[in-house]
Amino acid sequence: MESFNINAKSELGNPIAHFQIDKPLGVPYSKKFNNIDDAQDSPLVQKLFYLPFVKSVTLNNQSILIERFNILEWEEVIEEVNDQIKNYLNSGEVVLKSDFTEKKVPISIYAESTPNPSVMKFVANKKLVETNVEYKNIEDAKGASLAIELFNLPYVKEVFVSENYISITKFDLTEWDPIIQEIRGLIVKGLEQKKVLFNLIKIDNSKSEVENTNLTDIDKKIISILDEYIQPAVASDGGSIVFDSYIPESQSVNVILQGACSGCPSSTLTLKNGIENMLKEMMPGLVENVTAING
Repeated sequence: MESFNINAKSELGNPIAHFQIDKPLGVPYSKKFNNIDDAQDSPLVQKLFYLPFVKSVTLNNQSILIERFNILEWEEVIEEVNDQIKNYLNSGEVVLKSDFTEKKVPISIYAESTPNPSVMKFVANKKLVETNVEYKNIEDAKGASLAIELFNLPYVKEVFVSENYISITKFDLTEWDPIIQEIRGLIVKGLEQKKVLFNLIKIDNSKSEVENTNLTDIDKKIISILDEYIQPAVASDGGSIVFDSYIPESQSVNVILQGACSGCPSSTLTLKNGIENMLKEMMPGLVENVTAING
């Protein structure tokens, strides 16, 4: 009998925890289950839904993603869940019933320009990842096979992956017209072959990349405003703006630009006329300026 080992990973405030498994489970394709009735084909997933904090489970060939309800933090239960999955797998019980079949939906990708002339957005007709992830170079993408293949193209500089699209940043020496179809074809083929776009090292908290566990009420308010009012607009342009820190003494907000927002000629205008003005209006007397620490 095979012995399975699992590496559990979560980020503070992120409702999704990743359980990376060291051996394939024989799962033919990624499948998200939203409740116990959805999971009739998977006794393992059904067992996980007996935990009262489990909201959804995504089963992959070599990982399990579990989304929790906001009744607790993952740090309170992640080891217990990790042990439960490990014990189940090592017991030799069925992960998926043998009649589990894929409902095949053809994958389509279309290219969409962004305000950043160096970035093109490749939009998919399926969910790609649960949380945003950004790769600055091929070393950054270690373990994410499809991202590595993109970096192997000589003109790809950076890769940003969001829920249903991939933003590609190219080197300036290359024009978009000759390379769009090659990138599109590589993405389609990679998705059809179930190649991976994320790794545990680069799991990104979609709400915030803040590592500080002591978020203040002001920090939380800023994050809430960015998530509700700013992120939908910048996501449509192929990017993301993430809260980094708030400095009370200068009433300054530091943010991180990702995807098409990073290096975009119009990003300064967006920061000043968009985000800064909105935060000033919604948080009077608390915010005076917004600065991108990476641009």
